[in-house]
Amino acid sequence: MTRRTEDTPAAVPLAQQAGAADLHPLWMTAKPCVWTTRMLTTLITGVEGGKWFRLIDKVFSERNLFTAFQQVAKNDGAPGVDHVSVTEFGQQIPENIWQLADSLKADTYRPSAIRRVHIPKPGTNETRPLGIPTVRDRIVQAALVNVIEPIFERDFAEHSYGFRPRRGCKDALRRVDHLLKAGFVHVVDADLKAYFDSIPHDQLLARLKTKIADGRVLSLIESFLTAGILDGMDEWTPASGAPQGAVLSPLLSNVYLDPLDHLLADAGIEMVRYADDFVVLCHTREAAEAALLMIQSWVADAGLTLHPTKTRIVDSRQESFAFLGFEFRGEQHWPRKKSLQKLKDSLRSKTKRTSGESLQCVIVQLNQTLRGWFGYFQHSSYRSVFQDLDQWLRGRLRSILRKRRGGRGRGRGNDHHRWRNRYFADLGLFSLVAAHASACQSSRR
Repeated sequence: MTRRTEDTPAAVPLAQQAGAADLHPLWMTAKPCVWTTRMLTTLITGVEGGKWFRLIDKVFSERNLFTAFQQVAKNDGAPGVDHVSVTEFGQQIPENIWQLADSLKADTYRPSAIRRVHIPKPGTNETRPLGIPTVRDRIVQAALVNVIEPIFERDFAEHSYGFRPRRGCKDALRRVDHLLKAGFVHVVDADLKAYFDSIPHDQLLARLKTKIADGRVLSLIESFLTAGILDGMDEWTPASGAPQGAVLSPLLSNVYLDPLDHLLADAGIEMVRYADDFVVLCHTREAAEAALLMIQSWVADAGLTLHPTKTRIVDSRQESFAFLGFEFRGEQHWPRKKSLQKLKDSLRSKTKRTSGESLQCVIVQLNQTLRGWFGYFQHSSYRSVFQDLDQWLRGRLRSILRKRRGGRGRGRGNDHHRWRNRYFADLGLFSLVAAHASACQSSRR
């Protein structure tokens, strides 16, 4: 089965520029399968009228759809309501991509329902709803993001870090740390209640229309927002929200909160936002109270809700506040209790006393988790966090060895002499204390 290949869009000519450091960030992040040199130049200088027309052909481009499939395949993920996995979809990839392109071009494409699952929130008895679209729908959503993300990314506020190219949690954390050390010690610790589920569709679409004038693209986005939700035996059509787990939702969530970002920035207020999680840092309590009033007014107009008990003003010199897995107080920061609990839950599942795996295999699995966790939390102000975790984990390993010798209960007493710390180090167990000491030594050089 053959089909004529589309003309290749002109690749972004990075080599012709003055150098990577001199490039506009959009040149580094826009997908060449969509954004030609001419389009990017227009994007950076500003499109006439401020709105983009004729984008749907970029969405159903086979090259874009194939790139989108590669992005979805990289993330893998569970099947949707049609039970088709990424691997199964990929087994007939040319035909599947052609069918998607044809249905989008003919305007006959319709999203399937979203399968809803409930995942536990670390450190609580609550769950978080997660929507799982079909692989087919995830590909189309990724293709949409490839087309429209640069249009909005161009004007996103500097202090927004979540779900954006070349930005991440660590950038946001560094900014908070910098502001605290600069004397911005009065913090508005804000919490948007059920943000992703409560975004009003009409207001979100109105914001999309400020930059996109292609009615078919807007209708396609709306069809994803109003796709049915299948939760067990129940199915309904959402009246609001962008489902967590959908490829398109992170970008839409940033689009909706972007006016708040600019409102505070224009008022000279220091805000650090990662998706729906944000803090505002001020020099004085009075400035923090004024900022909170501004936020409350905007949130109400936007059809959202601030959590009444979780939103508060904190003097960070006297009490702590949490942000992106860390607890901050003064100039110190350390992993919050929920972050530690999540790590311990993961390590517990790998260190059951009834495990039949060799200790070497157990340690290999533990090291993967420990290295990832340390990579994020290595800049904790307190070394004791790493000491306590190392000791706790070695205790669980001693309990495994004790049981294998016919003993009962937790590893204790003579077990500490029988299997000293060096024993586990020789087996290759990752030590958080040793890794922290090495990281501190490297930072002094």
